[in-house]
Amino acid sequence: MKRLLIVAHAPSPNTRRLREAAERGARHPDIEAIEVVVMPPLEAGPDDVRACDAILLGTPENLGYMSGALKDFFDRSYYAVLDDTRGLPCALFIRAGHDGTGTRRAVEGIVTGLGWKWAQAPLTLHGEWQDAFEAQVEELGMAMAAGLEAGVL
Repeated sequence: MKRLLIVAHAPSPNTRRLREAAERGARHPDIEAIEVVVMPPLEAGPDDVRACDAILLGTPENLGYMSGALKDFFDRSYYAVLDDTRGLPCALFIRAGHDGTGTRRAVEGIVTGLGWKWAQAPLTLHGEWQDAFEAQVEELGMAMAAGLEAGVL
């Protein structure tokens, strides 16, 4: 069975809703052969990354950058997984109060250095909260899991 790892920082009720939406999508009843593991960034580490077949990252925009928790995850994992995870399919959702550009650029730089491959372009949910954000993240989680199950990721 293939494993999808969801590493999402969710410090607020709305970001928790997004993390839950990603998990809900990944666990869609039509997707059967995927193990979904959801972890906060401060608990996830190199062994979790090496054990997965794809990774979905989630972060709020904090001062124009990714959350400190997601940065900590990368700091602890980067060199430990650098040679083992090249080509790992990944995706990202950003809950941005502004435009999310700095956050996106920062994560893209790290992903490029790791040699991971984007399953799709990062999803930036910017501006005032919209309930539609949940559906978008749920669809992203479902697409990641379905693509992994179908062998296209």
